[in-house]
Amino acid sequence: MSRVGRMPITVPPGVVVEIKDSQVTVTGPKGKLSRSLNPDMSLALSGDTLAVSRPSDSKEHRSQHGLTRSLLANMVAGVSQGFEKNLEIVGVGYRAEKKGDNLVFRIGFSHTVEVTPLPGVSLDAEAANRIKVSGIDKEVVGEMAAEIRAIRPPDAYKGKGIRYLGERVRLKPGKGKQSGK
Repeated sequence: MSRVGRMPITVPPGVVVEIKDSQVTVTGPKGKLSRSLNPDMSLALSGDTLAVSRPSDSKEHRSQHGLTRSLLANMVAGVSQGFEKNLEIVGVGYRAEKKGDNLVFRIGFSHTVEVTPLPGVSLDAEAANRIKVSGIDKEVVGEMAAEIRAIRPPDAYKGKGIRYLGERVRLKPGKGKQSGK
């Protein structure tokens, strides 16, 4: 049986889970998330514990079991605590600033780049070189962070660009000295 799939999900106080056929709605202090899950998976809510079970041991059901449980756990965590990704900008003169809901980047192009947040995501420039992407849906927060990073990914030679906080960029050696002729 799936190790991830058989773990129960603890529903914290203040979070309400509604199951209607294959449609699951999770409401909490941070907001409301709704998702349609695989109808083959059976969901059982007893007290403050949510469990996912599968009908058979077929390959498809085994693969869907852990996925369904992870999606539900992320929904519960999102409406109770929320998710955030932190990015940092590395480079001389590279910076970001908040303009309304949007972020404006100055990252070595001849023009500024303005990023509009996806629905359900908030962007914040904590410092000139730090960005925080936060929201209740883990997928959307990750997608927004990936879109921002894709504007100027870290350079392999100097390390300049936008990277996740704590991301290690392996730098390639430059040309160096030529020996011989």
